[in-house]
This record gives sequence, C-alpha cells and structure tokens, in this order.
Amino acid sequence: MYLIQTALFHCRRVSVLVLASSTEQIAVRSRAEWLRECFPDAAHLYVVAGIDDVPIDYESDAIWTAHVELMRHALDQIAYEYDQELPAVDVVFSSEHYGAELARRLGARNVCLDPARVLHPISASAIRADPPAHWVRLPAPVRAGLALRVCIVGAESTGTTTLSLDLLAALRARGGAWERTTWVPEYGREYSMNLLAVARARDPKATPYDLAWHEEDFTHIATEQTRRESVAARDGGPVLVCDTDAMATGIWHERYRGYQSASVEAIASAMPPRALYLLTDHRGVAFEDDGLRDGEHVREWMTERFAQVLAAGTVPWALVTGSREERLVAALGHLAEATRTWWPFLS
Repeated sequence: MYLIQTALFHCRRVSVLVLASSTEQIAVRSRAEWLRECFPDAAHLYVVAGIDDVPIDYESDAIWTAHVELMRHALDQIAYEYDQELPAVDVVFSSEHYGAELARRLGARNVCLDPARVLHPISASAIRADPPAHWVRLPAPVRAGLALRVCIVGAESTGTTTLSLDLLAALRARGGAWERTTWVPEYGREYSMNLLAVARARDPKATPYDLAWHEEDFTHIATEQTRRESVAARDGGPVLVCDTDAMATGIWHERYRGYQSASVEAIASAMPPRALYLLTDHRGVAFEDDGLRDGEHVREWMTERFAQVLAAGTVPWALVTGSREERLVAALGHLAEATRTWWPFLS
C-alpha cells in the first residue's frame, strides 16, 4: 500500500499487477479486489490479476524473459478490463533488489522505496507466519477476507448466544489483536421482537404464536444478517463470532414455512466462506420461554435438521454438548483445530 500510495501521488497512471501461482489457495482475483477496495477514490489506479507459474531465478535470463512477458500480457489485460489504452511503463516502483532489473527490462526508470524497511518494518512473510500478530497492520478488506468466521447455530433455547458470548470473552482475554474479536448477534431475534411489537399495536394480547411469517421476512433477515457480518469482519479481530447466519435462516424458514426457500438458499450460497460451524445440542438445556420463543416441541427436529445440512456441506462442524463450561472448552478446541487449516499459508 505504501508503494501504491507513493506511485499514485507522483504518477498520472498507476498499474498494479497482482500475480500469483495457480497453486495458491487464496484466489488471486480476491487479492486484486482487496487492493481495489483499499483505494476506492483512485481513478488513475488500474489493478489486474494474473497467474504466473514461472519459477523464481534472478540469475536466469530465460526466467526473467518469461516473467516480463507475463507482466506485459497483464498490462494488456488492463486495456480490456478497464477499456483504457495505457502508455508504455516508464517508472517501476518497488522496495526489492530486483526492481532495478525489472525496470531495465521494461525500459523504465527504477524507484526503490524503503528497501531496508525502516518506514514500514514488516514483510508479507512475517504476516503469513503469524496473521494475528500483525492483524492491525492489515487493511479492512483484507481483514474481512482472512477473518476466521465461526458460526454458532442451533434450535431455540439451546445456548447459541451463551456460547457465542463465552467464546467472545475467551478470545478477547488473549489480548493483542484478539481484543478486537467481534460478535455478530442474531438479527432474526431483533426482527422477531419488532414483528411482535407491531402485532401488539393491533392486538395487545398477541403472542409469538400469532405472528404470520412470510418468505420475504426470511429473505430480509438473511440479507441483513450477512450485511452485518460483513461490516463486523472489516473492523474485527482474527476470529469473527457469528450467532447464526443465512444458512441457519434457511432452516428457520423450513421450520415456520414447511419448505426450503430458494431465495434464502441463494443468499447463503453467496456468503463469505465459513471456517467452522458449532451446533449447540438441545439435550441438557432446559427450554426457557423468554416471551419470544414458541419452539420447544421442535427442538429435537431442528437439531437433527441442522446436523443433516451441516453434514452435507463442506465446512467443518461439531456438535457441542454438556455443561456451559464443557461447551466452551470444546468450542475452543474445535476453533484451534480450524485455525490450523483456515489460513492456508500456515504450515
């Protein structure tokens, strides 16, 4: 970002080539989109993504030629994606020793910024080795893209919110970037409270059993839940604790409407990737009627339905049971396991 910001200040046009090997697990187009989001007002910035599977060998003329050919192809791609004809490259900005040779091969001048990392004492290698330790250095779009999203789901009165808040407290207690851990509450509960308040304006004796649920309600809930999650991920810590999500909203639609909703399922399919689902068991948890709940008779069915949907998916999940303390210990264990696989650059 430092290189790009400096280039934007001194140049009329800035091209950023995001090149990655085809084996990298973070999509190169996602990385390019993160950079575009970091500079929303830079009209003279052009970011393009490309694949470069040529090996690295700074001593090989043939390797250098192959890399530069790919870079020229990426520059040509800018004309296609942005509908802009760009002039030849006349300046290369870098902070690496190979910048001078790259500039020579492109027929450009070389601007080498902060090669000793005095102004910005960080490297991509250091961030990949320990993302939480350097989390605050990451811009908001990258935090949102890399955050480990753990979603707690379950039937009514099975302790999803309790476990979410316990997990939130345990993570924040670690200090550092973990203090930024954020919890995304269940918007459906807020919506239910509002719906009941509106119903009681017409009939003061209205109860949750009197509410009429429509597919549009669940579509709205799923959309807003996803929006709030996306906002929280941009400013939160390495883990985002989600008390339900759009997938769970789809199951609630089944519970109230008796069939699956294609619109809610579409919203769920478009969600950012989840790293872990934790399903709270109804067994061992007494049903508590808080004035909004009406589903004691379907708790077992909902637990089974959640398990069916999660088992059919690709996201790791676990059923947590036992006491409140036992559930938290189990959740932290599953989260630790998920962490080892979530950030793909960790060994």
